[in-house]
Amino acid sequence: MSGFLAGLCVAILPLLAAGFWLGRRTARPENLGGLGTPVEHATFETLHTASLAAPPLRAGLTEETARKSARRLRTLLGTDALCLTDRKDVLVWEGVGGHHRTEIMERLAGPLDTGRGEAFRLTCDTPDCPVRWAVVAPLTVDDSVHGALVACAPRESAVLVRAAGEVARWVSVQLELADLDQSRTRLIEAEIKALRAQISPHFIFNSLAVIASFVRTDPEHARELLLEFADFTRYSFRRHGDFTTLADELHAIDHYLALVRARFGDRLSVTLQIAPEVLPVTLPFLCLQPLVENAVKHGLEGKGATAGKSRISITAQDAGAEALVVIEDDGAGMDPDLLRRILAGEVSPSGGIGLSNVDDRLRQVYGDDYGLVIETALGAGMKVTARLPKYQPGVHPSGRIAQDRAGD
Repeated sequence: MSGFLAGLCVAILPLLAAGFWLGRRTARPENLGGLGTPVEHATFETLHTASLAAPPLRAGLTEETARKSARRLRTLLGTDALCLTDRKDVLVWEGVGGHHRTEIMERLAGPLDTGRGEAFRLTCDTPDCPVRWAVVAPLTVDDSVHGALVACAPRESAVLVRAAGEVARWVSVQLELADLDQSRTRLIEAEIKALRAQISPHFIFNSLAVIASFVRTDPEHARELLLEFADFTRYSFRRHGDFTTLADELHAIDHYLALVRARFGDRLSVTLQIAPEVLPVTLPFLCLQPLVENAVKHGLEGKGATAGKSRISITAQDAGAEALVVIEDDGAGMDPDLLRRILAGEVSPSGGIGLSNVDDRLRQVYGDDYGLVIETALGAGMKVTARLPKYQPGVHPSGRIAQDRAGD
């Protein structure tokens, strides 16, 4: 991420320089509104216009995002016309001279192939057309040219060539950030699919076997367990949103534990202490359930069939600006070095994907300060702590990991 921020800084400084130049040409002391000098006013206007153009571009380069950003990009450059293209066609034409679309696309073959800017004179049979000169600046993401920004003006201008290049660099940074968001979304969706794949063969087989065992001896109990199974799988395999609430996640865990208790009977004791204040807290989907499943797997199943009762506690506490969720078992525990290697992705034993997956997703959404804290040792059980901020911008129960930031 630091590379993108560095690129943003590199791109924005020349953009401001272009704003200074435009400001010296256009700003008037009487219109400053108390901001000071014409240069200060131009700086403010440039930053404000850039901030309005950025959100659509952070959703990628499409006809819709190009349309929403083109007018403000043209304002930044102060040109008669501006167009944004992909590699195949003009996505939007903003300003006069739209009849030059075909000529522009015919001249883009070189810049799109080489990634180098170009300026050329336009041919036009329309006497009153003010557009006679075009400057092409490629839009590049990860050394790949995705399209071009084309600024059109009445006459040749070396300043416009430089300004168009700097604005194109700034646009490219926004597209790089959009590409990062999309890659991050695909990664997290793949991780959720991995969790679902883990749940599917192990849990479903055992649950159906338990339900089948009650069909003849206790049909009503079998029916209740079947409903628990249906509710849990419906939640686990839902298709909408990457986030959920703590209340919904705990509700799904309750269905899961009902099926586990049916299998292990009084060998399993579960204690829940949940502060009502934290129930609306939003967290990544399928974030706590794998931790509870891990506690069952290593806490109860790890003891063997002849072992005594196993205890699991789940607490969710109000900790000011955060919610503190702790899942603890008194099972077999784990070698701390093996745990470190699992979280680092060096090894992936059976069941290990749950811990590493949840830790990765918490860090991706909230930052490194919010990864799992795990305390364990062989024969000493395991205590897993997850800290969740009560509020995080862009995180809400029905939301996606990478929000569509396009706006008018």
